[in-house]
Amino acid sequence: MPGTDQSGPLIAPDAATIEAYARAALAGLPAPFAAHLDNVVLLVEELADDETLDALGIADPFELTGVYHGRPLGEKSSLDSGALPDRIHLYRRAILDEWIDTGVALNALVAHVLVHEVGHHFGLSDDDMHALEDTVTD
Repeated sequence: MPGTDQSGPLIAPDAATIEAYARAALAGLPAPFAAHLDNVVLLVEELADDETLDALGIADPFELTGVYHGRPLGEKSSLDSGALPDRIHLYRRAILDEWIDTGVALNALVAHVLVHEVGHHFGLSDDDMHALEDTVTD
């Protein structure tokens, strides 16, 4: 029998919940960053597809919580017209596994993954991504 509390069975947060946490994190980014994210598509999917996993050399889809598809802002040019929009993919089941394994609050974990992918959009280093994550407001 699934775990229960006084309100009934425990149900894993759905994609809409993950997206709401991600959008809240986006809204909490400092203005200079937020101004350059209007055209970035946010997608919440169950798990990464085989093509994405193969491209990244990852065998286990539960090892990938998010990915940025696109060209960092500093590498874009006017010749990029016709390209697919930049996309941030968040992978719900991998995020939920990490949430269970780490005990980190789900909204904080989603914000962490999102900021990391936003960092790729801006071409930031890991240190810069951690600094940006520290500025995200709730």
